[in-house]
Amino acid sequence: MKGDGIPRESSPFINNDSMERGNIYEGKNMALFEEEMDSNPMVSSLLNKLANYTNVTQGVVEHEEDEDSKRKEIKAPRMGTFIGVYLPCLQNILGVILFLRLTWIVGTAGVLQSFIIVFMCCSGTLLTAISMSAIATNGVVPAGGSYYMISRSLGPEFGGAVGICFYLGTTFAGAMYILGTIEILLKYISPNAAIFEGGEEAMLNNMRVYGTCILALMALVVFVGVKYVNKLALVFLACVILSIFAIYAGVIKTAFEPPNFPVCLLGNRTLVRDTDFPCVKYYEENNMTVTTKLWENFCGSLLLNATCDEYFILNNVTEIQGIPGVASGVFLDNLWSVYGDKFAIVEKQDQPSVPVLEETDVKIKNYVYSDIMTYFTMLVGIYFPSVTGIMAGSNRSGDLRDAQKAIPTGTILAILTTSFIYLSCIVLFGACIEGVVLRDKFGQAVNGNLVIGTLAWPSPWVIVIGSFFSTCGAGLQSLTGAPRLLQAIARDGIVPFLQVFGHGKANGEPTWALLLTALICEIGILIASLDSVAPILSMFFLMCYLFVNLACAVQTLLRTPNWRPRFKYYHWTLSFLGMSLCLALMFICSWYYALIAMLIAGCIYKYIEYRGAEKEWGDGIRGLSLNAARYALLRVEQGPPHTKNWRPQVLVLLNLDSEQMVKHPRLLSFTSQLKAGKGLTIVGTVLPGIYLDKFTEAQRAEENIRSLMGAERTKGFCQIVVSSTVRDGISHLIQSAGLGGMKHNTVLMAWPQSWKRTDNPFSWKNFVDTVRETTAAHQALLVAKNMDSFPMNQERFSEGNIDVWWIVHDGGMLMLLPFLLRQHKVWRKCKMRIFTVAQMDDNSIQMKKDLQMFLYHLRINAEVEVVEMFENDISAFTYEKTLVMEQRSQMLKQMQLSKNEREREIQSITDESRGSIRKKSRSSPQCIGQDVDNLLPNDIQEEEAQLIHDRNTASRSTGMVKSHTAVATPDKIQMTWTKEKLISEKHKNKEACLSSYKDIFSMKPEWGNLNQSNVRRMHTAVKLNGVVLNKSQHAQLVLLNMPGPPKNRHGDENYMEFLEVLTEGLNRVLLVRGGGREVITIYS
Repeated sequence: MKGDGIPRESSPFINNDSMERGNIYEGKNMALFEEEMDSNPMVSSLLNKLANYTNVTQGVVEHEEDEDSKRKEIKAPRMGTFIGVYLPCLQNILGVILFLRLTWIVGTAGVLQSFIIVFMCCSGTLLTAISMSAIATNGVVPAGGSYYMISRSLGPEFGGAVGICFYLGTTFAGAMYILGTIEILLKYISPNAAIFEGGEEAMLNNMRVYGTCILALMALVVFVGVKYVNKLALVFLACVILSIFAIYAGVIKTAFEPPNFPVCLLGNRTLVRDTDFPCVKYYEENNMTVTTKLWENFCGSLLLNATCDEYFILNNVTEIQGIPGVASGVFLDNLWSVYGDKFAIVEKQDQPSVPVLEETDVKIKNYVYSDIMTYFTMLVGIYFPSVTGIMAGSNRSGDLRDAQKAIPTGTILAILTTSFIYLSCIVLFGACIEGVVLRDKFGQAVNGNLVIGTLAWPSPWVIVIGSFFSTCGAGLQSLTGAPRLLQAIARDGIVPFLQVFGHGKANGEPTWALLLTALICEIGILIASLDSVAPILSMFFLMCYLFVNLACAVQTLLRTPNWRPRFKYYHWTLSFLGMSLCLALMFICSWYYALIAMLIAGCIYKYIEYRGAEKEWGDGIRGLSLNAARYALLRVEQGPPHTKNWRPQVLVLLNLDSEQMVKHPRLLSFTSQLKAGKGLTIVGTVLPGIYLDKFTEAQRAEENIRSLMGAERTKGFCQIVVSSTVRDGISHLIQSAGLGGMKHNTVLMAWPQSWKRTDNPFSWKNFVDTVRETTAAHQALLVAKNMDSFPMNQERFSEGNIDVWWIVHDGGMLMLLPFLLRQHKVWRKCKMRIFTVAQMDDNSIQMKKDLQMFLYHLRINAEVEVVEMFENDISAFTYEKTLVMEQRSQMLKQMQLSKNEREREIQSITDESRGSIRKKSRSSPQCIGQDVDNLLPNDIQEEEAQLIHDRNTASRSTGMVKSHTAVATPDKIQMTWTKEKLISEKHKNKEACLSSYKDIFSMKPEWGNLNQSNVRRMHTAVKLNGVVLNKSQHAQLVLLNMPGPPKNRHGDENYMEFLEVLTEGLNRVLLVRGGGREVITIYS
């Protein structure tokens, strides 16, 4: 639909680089929707782009990010099921193990157990293929194969871990194929090419030297151009198919004309027969007895009177046919297993033999013997690589005409075909070949021929040459595929240290990844034994297949709306069975290799979780987490938690500046330090305004808060509320933050430092209302004062105390919080001290004992101290504090005046007396001295106390302080006290302390008009502050019971003043208000 005026819209899942885009919507038929065209495309435009969709090339960034990367157009995919999936899978599955080890496995394990081994392995791959087909047909699969499917189904952590395991498996498979190539070369094609001569160790060294050379050559071919590898793939495949046909043809031929491959036995022991020599000890020639090479081997000489091996003398030499044929009945002899130790001689079971009491110096090199110890589980590990390669079709998904149809059909058909080939070969090998020949791994008993080659028709060389090219091709395919897989993982950006391997040549060839692949492959070659390398790659492939099954099972059980595979013949039980079978096979093959593979995958998983890039791929693990969270929330909803399960679930209220940055970032540091309770954390803030207008600011604020949470390692959720007023927004957060049983039970906020500023009259109202609402909601409240002096997460206190002032019982919050803080590294070395206050009637000694016993039962270690605070007269200092507070209160009530009048009020009232008053009236010097001495720290040499009363203020605001204007006072009254003067005043006449209230009021007549309730509260705050300062001034943190606000709302501003006086002079204070329930218990 070109020229229709409709803009081609961008879509996150459509490749639309080639589509035209219009700038103006000109049509009139859809005018109702024209404002949404920028975000929602027309259906016609969407379908047009879907029709022009092309798959991306393998190894590039995932298709979700195609807006950010330019891709080259590729030709329309044209391969069908047979060429694109079936044949590549066939080529990858049939390989080196079939040609080099299957006959040996049949001979050692017997036909029955071999059948079980093959059936188990093929069942595992078939079940995996069913799961893979379901995943592959659930939407368009870009090229990337198994890694893409697993990572997008199970998430970046599992995807990265399994992707790297699959990469390592493919790399070690390359090493195995190269070792197979060298074995065929040195054993069966050109034995004289060996550099090192001698025993087993010399052979391993030959494998290492030749393997390294061939690896370098193959890596060079891959580096020069992959196109040559792809062109040769058909040749390699032809070699494999030709070899298979040669085996079946040979089996048919044995039915009527078995090939002549005689095997020489001494007693029941199989003899090495590298070259043709008579299978007799001696023979008659011209009436003379002539000894044979066999005699020389066992007697050390051709002489008849030579000293020979005892077993050689006692037993006869017999010759049997190595390939007796299908009709011979040898099948029954090969039905059962014949396992043996390392260096065990290969023996024919039913052959007569005369044993010897003591083995003399038997020259074991004359016998065919086992080079490794054999047992069932080891054979499983060696055989399993022969059924891998089922991912070959899905790896080519970018080149298929219809991947959703071709991948399931081609893969499952290939597995069924190869399973039939393997199972039939087991039966046919058991029916055609003599048992001792089957157990002869390297064909030493049949003139050094490849055992499977002896069965082939028309010549053993068909199999030898075919298997040689087959293993060469498989090695090249591994060295081609593995670097691309690593490049795909690197370009996904989920494993930071692998990102360098995402780069390559200008045409996208992964140069650095190829280099790393060659180095890892070299490790496998240095192992030099095909039997040792096979179990290693078995582990990595089994790990990969396990997670493919897990991915399908998870997606099926979750029933996510997006899970709609076109392949319908799957079920979660099949996936679970496949997963269990893969896990069982891992431990059957080698339990220690299985543990190592799991450890590697686990380490990669945790590394990606902590250091990897955040990716949202709509994976099943995220869906599983959502389901688990839903289930858990419904369970938690049943009732409130028991006291033993109580932990602080914190709602952190943050303030933001005009740039939407957090004002007190250390509040989040303190939150993470409290998280030893492992509870919920919700970080909330309020933006005043209307949501439609403030949407962008809210997003920016959320990004800033999340980045700060990441920097402070605060694990939790962020919630931004846009409300008409800050007051309502905080109320909404307290009421509605959280979900179900996962709601907060504690509110943490910073003390409003600017509450005294007259241009911000609502900050203290918001604060007091927040205190009231948390109390009404039965939530605990933590208020951190002097927040900017609290430690960051990187700081460490090497010493100091956390002081708890337990004035009233709050459910145990004051006990629990220091315990949780001391779990964090910042506070770990601080000691905990608990202070409680004894009144006149209390027995302080008994209180201390009771408190110590209580802490003992709570399992909390802390020093205990009981502070006695006796009643005494209310000081002039208290009266003056109360007077200033009430004057300020009256002033705030006058804030209803017009703006100009309000400004004049603010300018006319001085606050000098509010923050600096320390001393009391001269009328009662000793009482003053006693009170102020408690307030003065020892290291302060001089302090001043100023009592200020501005007559202009009183006269200007007559309605505010009516009782004060009648008194004639100077503009400013100032009294300055030094510490020395205070100490000297203590020793004056004590009668001054007994002076009546009238004497005090005579100094300041307006004191008599004060609210006596406020005076008493101020008296408590002053006295308690003095006691706390005396004991805890140098503490690293002081926790203090937070008194509740007055029931009468008219005294809210006075409440703030009381709290200010209570905490004055302390460095770090945490005011704690309980939630009305017990949070700590002495019971187990």
